[in-house]
Amino acid sequence: MKKITIAIDGYSSCGKSTMAKDLAKIVKYNYIDSGAMYRAVTLYALRNNLFEGDYPNEPALKECINRIHIDFRQNETTGKSDTYLNGENVEKEIRSMEVADKVSPVAAVGFVREALVKQQQEMGKGKGIVMDGRDIGTIVFPDAELKIFVTARPEVRAQRRLAELAVKGENVSFEEVLQNLAKRDFIDTTRKDGPLRQAGDAIVIDNSDLTIEAQNAQMLKLFERSLES
Repeated sequence: MKKITIAIDGYSSCGKSTMAKDLAKIVKYNYIDSGAMYRAVTLYALRNNLFEGDYPNEPALKECINRIHIDFRQNETTGKSDTYLNGENVEKEIRSMEVADKVSPVAAVGFVREALVKQQQEMGKGKGIVMDGRDIGTIVFPDAELKIFVTARPEVRAQRRLAELAVKGENVSFEEVLQNLAKRDFIDTTRKDGPLRQAGDAIVIDNSDLTIEAQNAQMLKLFERSLES
């Protein structure tokens, strides 16, 4: 059966990871969370004191970048992929507010993007994958057969992120989360290397008011249409 590459880009906390994971499970494709890879590098930098204020110490991080190995392994309990950093399951740690606050400056570093894009392209060589991130349809897989650009209203995104953090026991305010999202949006859309932007042939989905079921149905329809073309 024909296999394709599915690239899903969009703003932080707009639900693209949930969308990508669900679609991959439905169509039995491999799911790769590119954002988790940048979060893992950020966690490594935090653990190794490679930050100077809000920004990474680039010379120090560059010396370490080839020692940062990231892979994804199936979680038998959840049925989903967990992120591993140098052999350690860090799925919970990379979703913290501390990492969220620092990940965009790390993702803006050219040599970090270059290293991770190479890994991502290697993962996708055989097709049959769903990958989500910021530059998947523009930089990583510009020839992807199906490109989706996801967006949602800022207040909706902030509420989703707040609920996610509450489940993990993190006590933060709605205003703090909203400010964090605005900061990340600015960095993501204005950075020099691999900025967040909509690919010219991407299909836009605003899921502010969509249920998960309606979103999945829409994605499956787009997938089936792409297979036929």
